[in-house]
Amino acid sequence: MARRRHQDPEPKKHGNYWTIVVWKDEFQDGKPQRRQVRVRLAPLETKWRDVLRLKDEYLRPLNQGLVSIGSATNFRKYVEQTYIPLEMPLLAKTTQERYSGVLDHYLLPTFGELCLSELTPMTLQKYFSSMSNWKLSGESRDKIRDVLASVLRTAVKKYGLLITNPIDGIQPPNKTGKRKTKPFLSPEQFDELVRSIPEPYATMVYVATYSGLRISELIGLKWHDIGFDSIVIDERYCRGDWSEPKSSASNTTIGVDRSVVERIHRLKLLTVEVKAGLARRKYKLVKSDGPDDLVFQSVKDGKPMRDNNILTRFIKPAGRELDLGFVNWRCLRTSRATWAIEAGANCKDVQAMMRHSRITTTLDIYAQFVPDSQRKAIEQTSRMAAERIANAHAARALASAIVN
Repeated sequence: MARRRHQDPEPKKHGNYWTIVVWKDEFQDGKPQRRQVRVRLAPLETKWRDVLRLKDEYLRPLNQGLVSIGSATNFRKYVEQTYIPLEMPLLAKTTQERYSGVLDHYLLPTFGELCLSELTPMTLQKYFSSMSNWKLSGESRDKIRDVLASVLRTAVKKYGLLITNPIDGIQPPNKTGKRKTKPFLSPEQFDELVRSIPEPYATMVYVATYSGLRISELIGLKWHDIGFDSIVIDERYCRGDWSEPKSSASNTTIGVDRSVVERIHRLKLLTVEVKAGLARRKYKLVKSDGPDDLVFQSVKDGKPMRDNNILTRFIKPAGRELDLGFVNWRCLRTSRATWAIEAGANCKDVQAMMRHSRITTTLDIYAQFVPDSQRKAIEQTSRMAAERIANAHAARALASAIVN
């Protein structure tokens, strides 16, 4: 394509508007083309000097080369033909599902007919400012911004379709209402929850809480990952997708209390009964315990489990019966960190225990791994939780004795 030239068209009357005709580069069927486009500048009643000013403002980025040919790419086409097939597979399975929902319900209906060059900071800020009238949580607004930023970031840095990222500096509306605290369980509530859930799911909840493992890491555990008082985290599984842990900080070996390892090995001795029509069938919880076999196997055929099935069929119903409110896998991980702080553990050790890689994740501090003090923090947390659970058992026994 020939090199573009300096443009300086004279504004002319066209209908009820002052307009100019400019040359624009765009993609047509995957090939770059240049065509003339008529652009409305202002209504006819606008003063001539204001019309000339608007013309100069419109032509400045074109003449200075601040608008690339790729910026004429349609947003919907870029998302469907480039971002989804090339970038989405690089994300975690659950992230892909969340991103797809945001794109389908919010971004494509709003920006699908626009070119990338039309996604200006003013256009985007107007969109996000309008969210103040939406019935959306602050987290949902942030997620919409994150997804759009991810799409535009690849258009700028990877594929050179834009010169700058228009979403830089865009801010969603301020969050209204009180800041919600992350839900967590007390040791007493945790003990009641574990006793209300059948095996092997009770052991999964126990290990997830006392180790701080994410559910994808828990499901992906294999027997060669289980040490004497440690667990190796080098793989995760989520809904059919095997991959590495979330970050380099997550890919490590963590220390755990001996009770966690003992409870894991206890699964080898257990069988469960499952109702099958009018009959009842017995299944071993551990079909095979070879080094590469899963620790937590599906009851029927020993395949990898699905996190949301366990949550909706066992954990949440037990939580509702105990009137615990909102209980999920993240709640168990948050409980672990809360107990450690309550037991007097150093914040740096808590960061290492939770395997956070960013400073803002754990009290805005990124610290070095301290093995000795982390071991002390593990012991303090386990001791505190065990004492509170024992006290709860004693109180229940005393109450029962008084009634009888």
